[in-house]
Parts: sequence; structure tokens; C-alpha cells
Amino acid sequence: MLGVVPDIDPEFFSLVVVPVFIFIARICDVTIGTMRIIFVSRGMKVAAPILGFVEIFIWIIAIGQIFQNLTNPLNYFAYAAGFAAGNYIGMLVEERLAMGLALIRIITQRDATNLIDYLRAAGYGVTVLDAHGKQGPGKVIFSVVKRKNMRDVEDAIHEFNPKAFYSIEDVRRAAEGTFPVAVPGPTPFSFGRVIRRGK
Repeated sequence: MLGVVPDIDPEFFSLVVVPVFIFIARICDVTIGTMRIIFVSRGMKVAAPILGFVEIFIWIIAIGQIFQNLTNPLNYFAYAAGFAAGNYIGMLVEERLAMGLALIRIITQRDATNLIDYLRAAGYGVTVLDAHGKQGPGKVIFSVVKRKNMRDVEDAIHEFNPKAFYSIEDVRRAAEGTFPVAVPGPTPFSFGRVIRRGK
């Protein structure tokens, strides 16, 4: 009959439904918590508190189910497994969003003209310094790029200067700067380069 909710076996509810609920709730609150920490590190003063409210609200519900069902060891396992999965999923979500800026520092051991020309033609702001290392003269290249464009810059390094050393750091805040409007495609300075995706 429509509108009648079937009775759920209490044992099934306690052994299956509650642990699954706790597992999913923990995934949600830890994923949100991971994002909140990232937003805090980027100075996002509005989004971070909102996520914090949602995170702790879900956590209270999950921990409440634990205390109401202390005799079921599956609840403890679900709680811990959800925490682990939430961390992983949170990092995947943040990686997908690719928010913010990053500073890339490139140290080359040989001529870096092709790499520099490509980056500038693609719209990236580039600062170049002469350097001298253990193996002789080289260049130190600095650029602040949007994280969503970072893969293109790394591909360019591997293509033009595969033995170059480079490091990447998050940038909390930057003023001015030069950034490409979109992820760049082939340019006059590509020299036949094909960007290899998914390496």
C-alpha cells in the first residue's frame, strides 16, 4: 500500500545501516575538513567558516550514532575507514579544483632559451636570473602560475629542459602578475612540441 514505510529489522539496522551511515558521514565531514584547511591556507575568509560549520555538524551526527551504538564494533571500523577515505577524497577534490597560484622555480644547467620563449609566448610571467652551479653556468627561472596551468608548465620543462631541477610552492596571495587567459595551446615557439597529457 502506498505511503506505508516497511518496518526495518532492528538487527539489520544496527549491523548494516548504522555503520554505512557513519562511514558515509565521515567521508563527507573529513572531505569538507580537508577543503576547509586548504581554504584557510589560501585566506578564503568566507568559504572556510561555512565549510567548518557543515563539517562539525556532520561530525556531531556521526559521533552521536557511535555513542548510541557502543556495542557494535563495526561502527568503530566504519568511523576510522570513513576518516581515511575522506582524507583521500578531499585531496582528489582539491586537485580537481586546482585553486590558487603556485610559484615554480626552475634551475637549468644549459641554454634555456626555448623554454623561456615558450613560457612567455604562452602568456606566463617569467623572471630569469643568470646563475652558476657545480656544473657551470645556467639560468634560474621564476614564474607564478595558476595551479590549473601547472601541468602545461611541467610538460614544457620536460620537453625543453628535461634535466632541469624545479620546485613548486603554493602562493597564498599575489598582486599584479602576468597570466595566460586560458590553458595555452600550440604557439609559434612550440617548435613542434606535443604536450603529453596523463604522464
